[in-house]
Amino acid sequence: MPVEFISATFLNASTELNAIPGASIDPDYLARYARNLDDYAFNYTLVPYDSSYFDPWTVGATIASHTKNLKIIIAVRPNTLYPTVAAKALATLDQLSRGRAVVHFIAGGSDVEQAREGDFLTKEQRYSRLEEYIRILKRAWSSTEAFDWDGEHYRFKGFRNLVRPVNGTSIPVSVGGSSEDAYRVGGALADIFGLWGEPLKETKDQIDKIYAAAEEAGRAPGDRPRIWVTFRPIVAETDDLAWAKAHRTLDALEAGAAKKQSVFGAVAHGKAGEAPAPQNVGSQRLLEIAKRGEVQDRALWYPTVTATNARGASTALVGSYRTVVDSILDYVKLGCELISIRGYDNLNDAIDYGRYVLPRVRENLPPPPPQTEEHKGGENGGQNGTNGATLVSR
Repeated sequence: MPVEFISATFLNASTELNAIPGASIDPDYLARYARNLDDYAFNYTLVPYDSSYFDPWTVGATIASHTKNLKIIIAVRPNTLYPTVAAKALATLDQLSRGRAVVHFIAGGSDVEQAREGDFLTKEQRYSRLEEYIRILKRAWSSTEAFDWDGEHYRFKGFRNLVRPVNGTSIPVSVGGSSEDAYRVGGALADIFGLWGEPLKETKDQIDKIYAAAEEAGRAPGDRPRIWVTFRPIVAETDDLAWAKAHRTLDALEAGAAKKQSVFGAVAHGKAGEAPAPQNVGSQRLLEIAKRGEVQDRALWYPTVTATNARGASTALVGSYRTVVDSILDYVKLGCELISIRGYDNLNDAIDYGRYVLPRVRENLPPPPPQTEEHKGGENGGQNGTNGATLVSR
């Protein structure tokens, strides 16, 4: 499979550096942002989920209507939608987008966040539910016959799904996480496994665990999950300019964190690193690695992790376009086929990546192995690289 690029979806001009309190959806901004991702040959955009945020299904369908090639990754928490309903919703989006739907599952990393929408299962139970959920989806997409289900978390009789995915059998399923439960479920059932940006050694260790879980589940080497890794690149024409930009970004993040703490009373005086430790393993890992030093490997920068208390994907790659391209290629060599990059100036950073990072990574990839006649002209029609669109900012 080719190396592909993922961005995240943003609904308005608010950013972590210049927040617009209470900002609503700006339809024109969303359309412009999505079209830029399409024009600059990003392959996917992730539509995130949060208990207090906008509905990802409506947003995903809107993105599909404004783009031609961009695949839409809908983030789903199993507690929010019954699996038979999700199977139909995803297949409907897949048909409307002509085969561009992907689902990313979030088992739930915070008991507090899960409780906001009535989910009080333990973490272990949440992963058990996720495993069952994915199995139901795969059955619903592939089976033409009605079927019953009597599991630990779900029970129904005679469900028949008449809403088929475009390929007739399935929609790509992504699972993310850094716990043993995540490796087990994702290794066994996922098409894609998402990781946050860690140093090369730790990333390789995680990949090995995912592949071992896939083998334990009886999957062949050619059927293992594709690895997705996420970074927040801070780039400029030279390394010196990039580092100056990185420190301005860090100052803004720390000022924003201090302001939030003052407003919400979390910490009277101090930085985000003094906030309560995050519950999810991925954030805990990032904070532990940050204690080893600010820069790991070629350009992986960790002060953005501590400034935000490892809230979500927060490790930065800092450097010139060449340095960041080389850093990404280091991860490609490990086996990371899906590279998620989003910045701090959301729209302008996406345009910069599309102009100066994505093409250079693709130019430096090793040539693909020769294809036999039966494998030529796959479903993407060779459009995953430069999709033929005029590269303009809209």
